[in-house]
Amino acid sequence: MTVTAAMVKELRDKTEAGMMDCKKALVECEGDMAKAVVWLRERGIAKAGKKADRVAAEGLCSYAISGNKAVLFELNSETDFVAKNEKFVNLVEFVGNTIVNSSATNTEEALKVTVDGKTLETSILEASGVIGEKISLRRVTVLTKEDAELFGAYKHMGGSIVSVVVLANGDEELAKDMAMHVAASSPRFVSKDDIPAEEIAKEREIILHQALNENKESAKPKPENIIAEKIVPGRLEKGLKEICLLSQPFVKNPDQTVEAHLGKASVKAFVRLKVGEGIEKEVVDFAAEVAAQAGLNK
Repeated sequence: MTVTAAMVKELRDKTEAGMMDCKKALVECEGDMAKAVVWLRERGIAKAGKKADRVAAEGLCSYAISGNKAVLFELNSETDFVAKNEKFVNLVEFVGNTIVNSSATNTEEALKVTVDGKTLETSILEASGVIGEKISLRRVTVLTKEDAELFGAYKHMGGSIVSVVVLANGDEELAKDMAMHVAASSPRFVSKDDIPAEEIAKEREIILHQALNENKESAKPKPENIIAEKIVPGRLEKGLKEICLLSQPFVKNPDQTVEAHLGKASVKAFVRLKVGEGIEKEVVDFAAEVAAQAGLNK
């Protein structure tokens, strides 16, 4: 029995399962559409697919380290309650070990990694069916280091925030301190030299417009050239320092910058993940929802 692309699409439309899962189901069921639907439901895949329209903005971030490679990732669930579930926590560990022991460098590649005959995507969908919530993998990032360098890793509140840094010419305690600082202070770059020129230009333009608008409202407006040449550069420099790791006040000693605390050591790279970043969460008005269900809004 030849499984066509049209058959796979039809099954996917019926179940919202992944394309590869649909193809496998049709092959296993010799093209029988009804049996293929049952095959997917029995494995929890079709059931999980029906949750595709829900927002999974909770969950855990985590990391896995093996030798000179570290993987950071986020596994999302719909509720923070499920994120504390033992099955979900075990799934997070399985996902981390699977990715770090593969050649995957991003989310798309990670989902295709095969373990015991099934893709990671399938394993997550099956777990989603068992746990009862939509579960999704996002933001897979890989960091590598040289033999002489160190990884520093930190996990906050079990995985609401995780960070990993690559440290040169330092020790394990310093590496852990740097990871803790990154988690707490959320720098975007190591130093000003790492900020793209176009981003600096964009920020300068924003600050200029802000300063000009403030100047218009001032009781004693300054000449525009003073705004552009004196005020904007100072504000820009201050803003850039706030987003650069080396110029931030060290979290354990705010009287000292991170650069001063590092001494001869240096941070080569870092990654910080926070659960739900960039996901638009649905805000539910529970009072209105209850009232609507009870017919009180009529």
